[in-house]
Amino acid sequence: MRSSRPLAAVLALALAGPAAAGCHHDDAATARASAAALVGRVPPAGAGFPPGAAAAKAQLAGLKVERGRHWETYKRENFGRYWSDETDAVGGRNGCDTRDDVLRRDLTELREGDRNPCVVLSGTLHDPYTGKVLPYTYRRASQIQTDHVVALGAAWRAGAYAWTPRRRLEYANDLDVLLAVDQQTNHDKGSRTADKWRPPRRAYWCEYARRYTGIMARYALSVTAPEKLALQDMLATCTP
Repeated sequence: MRSSRPLAAVLALALAGPAAAGCHHDDAATARASAAALVGRVPPAGAGFPPGAAAAKAQLAGLKVERGRHWETYKRENFGRYWSDETDAVGGRNGCDTRDDVLRRDLTELREGDRNPCVVLSGTLHDPYTGKVLPYTYRRASQIQTDHVVALGAAWRAGAYAWTPRRRLEYANDLDVLLAVDQQTNHDKGSRTADKWRPPRRAYWCEYARRYTGIMARYALSVTAPEKLALQDMLATCTP
């Protein structure tokens, strides 16, 4: 959960106060603005993601279909032990913790830290999986968790077992792979693939399948035959 050096340096200047910054009363505000500019330069979503329904159907048709492999060797640590900003994934190298990036993107009624623009002090999540409205307050227990749409275990059996550690770290911190969701629903989902789990809220099936397929295509992951059928079924709910 480290911040990148540029933002860390800017925030250190802001927190040090006038004595370290040249005795100008507005130095902290300037430093905060510079940090916010650094954060703002990095978009929270990839261009054209998630793909539209037609594009997702075409991507799904092009995925390799095969049985999953190496389930028994999967470990969470294979994708890095902690969130990391030090990747070239979507949202990387903006100085913010990956989870904070997800919260800033997915929550509404957002209130950010006065000194650190990465920190979300409060907000509201309209959970895409269930439709629940969940409040969030910094440093208080929350019902919100960060979900990998294509779970790490599912990605592992679909090809990630052959990746480099750096590629797996990138996947785990790619904002396009992640969603802020209801905690219990995330637990229920676990590492289940699309044929074993679907969002309880049927209205989200289309976007879920678009995201899921877009992730699989971006990372050249394979699908099982039942998984492909399930994704086709959910994509069929997309309106023209």
